[in-house]
Amino acid sequence: MGKGRSTRRTLDSHNIKSINKTIRAGDCVLMRPSDTNKPSYVSRVEKIESDGRGANVRVHVRWYYRPEESIGGRRQFHGSKEVFLSDHHDIQSADTIEGKCTVHSFKSYTKLDAVGNDDFFCRFEYNSSTGAFNPDRVAVYCKCEMPYNPDDLMVQCEDCNDWWMGNGGGGEKKCWRIVIPVSSACRMQANTGQKHQKQLKFVS
Repeated sequence: MGKGRSTRRTLDSHNIKSINKTIRAGDCVLMRPSDTNKPSYVSRVEKIESDGRGANVRVHVRWYYRPEESIGGRRQFHGSKEVFLSDHHDIQSADTIEGKCTVHSFKSYTKLDAVGNDDFFCRFEYNSSTGAFNPDRVAVYCKCEMPYNPDDLMVQCEDCNDWWMGNGGGGEKKCWRIVIPVSSACRMQANTGQKHQKQLKFVS
């Protein structure tokens, strides 16, 4: 008679001996890519399980995609530490975990005093099949009408409290080169009849 299928059990936590870290469901982790030239993959642990003897530990993960891994690719407003929470679920050996990391909300990330190597932020969920984002639109600022990139300098007008990019915007669409106080530049923009803040809609 053949052996029955081994029973797997769910674990509350698991210690990764190679990094001396304990992981639990809900933790964000860095996982080793098959291509050593690529950066570590970022994922969120959904479930941890082992065989009946407590060995062969596997993790159920939900992948975060980097902008360059999405269908639309990296765009000017994407931050260097930005990731998208995807609908791509997977099961991996716990041995592929290289470390723990933190994926902040966009608001929390912008308030960090210092950004570490293991800090990331997420402001979108991403459908890996269709390339659609949720939310599918985001506020834009300044004359260049681009979303806020936390890597770039922005300055706030003392009069209207709107935010303006202070790095010239890059590319062909230059922003106003604002010099503090910003009020005169804001008035120039307001006189054209354009709104200070609009929204950019993503189309897959």
